[in-house]
Amino acid sequence: MTTWNKTIAVGLTGASGIHYGLRILRGLVEAKTRVYLMVSQAAQVVLRMEARLEVPSRPAETERFFGDYLGAAAGQLRVFGRQEWTAPVASGSNPPDAMTICPCTTGTLASIAAGMSQDLMDRAADVALKERRKLILVVREMPFTTIHLENMLRLARAGAVIMPANPGFYFDPQGVDEIYDFVAARVLDHLGVPHRLAARWGE
Repeated sequence: MTTWNKTIAVGLTGASGIHYGLRILRGLVEAKTRVYLMVSQAAQVVLRMEARLEVPSRPAETERFFGDYLGAAAGQLRVFGRQEWTAPVASGSNPPDAMTICPCTTGTLASIAAGMSQDLMDRAADVALKERRKLILVVREMPFTTIHLENMLRLARAGAVIMPANPGFYFDPQGVDEIYDFVAARVLDHLGVPHRLAARWGE
């Protein structure tokens, strides 16, 4: 039986920047981390538009698709439906070690900030907060309204890490893939997952 280093929940929403989330997923799989994945309906549209990936809707088929796409080991990746309330992430009795939503829409941000738990992704984020597990929200929007900023502040005060997808350029990226990796590397650092996506400052 395989023992995974950690269990990380990942949410993909319909914000632009889906490659950030894909890079994080690949990094988690390579680090032998168990992944609990949730994909919104809008994220399926963005996956098609930005990554040319036709992701099926049914969780079992989505699980097979991403397992093959990422080269995940048997049992390493699990995909849960949007209303699958029996999933481990829905209960504080079996929370993952940490969670990230990347990219995160401002709609998802607002729902989590209000404690709505309208779907499994919202509920998983709510569980992460109440169980004092790390929750990283990679918000992708520009510009931010006062409402967005207030929601981010509210969640930061509740313990979430707000990490907008703002890549650095001091390392002189030679292509867009290095920009994706920069953001994914920062998220993986905060999740406590080792990676080789980007060089570290001073090394």
